[in-house]
Amino acid sequence: MDGLTISNSEGLIQTGQTIKEMRDGQIRRDVISPQGPQKSFVDTLNDAVNQVNQMQQVADKKMEDLATGKAKSIPDVMIAAEKADIALKLMVQVRNKVIEAYQEIMKMQV
Repeated sequence: MDGLTISNSEGLIQTGQTIKEMRDGQIRRDVISPQGPQKSFVDTLNDAVNQVNQMQQVADKKMEDLATGKAKSIPDVMIAAEKADIALKLMVQVRNKVIEAYQEIMKMQV
């Protein structure tokens, strides 16, 4: 499937790799076996929010280090900031889709 989906967004958030790189097989995906432990939807969302938060904190720390002179690499700081920004935007879009799905379910008549 082409484009960004919920199934490939986790790899994008965790590794920062592009969809093309994911499609080319450069990212190893962890496959959960049917017998193995499976996460609930809530756990998956909590993990994603925590990862986005961690990326934001890393970007903030790198910006602080650059401002105080501890870091010299501006591109590294900009890359970390952009990764955090993209992850946050993705999380907001996922949240919006979940809310839309919930509203559609609530409109259903039983």
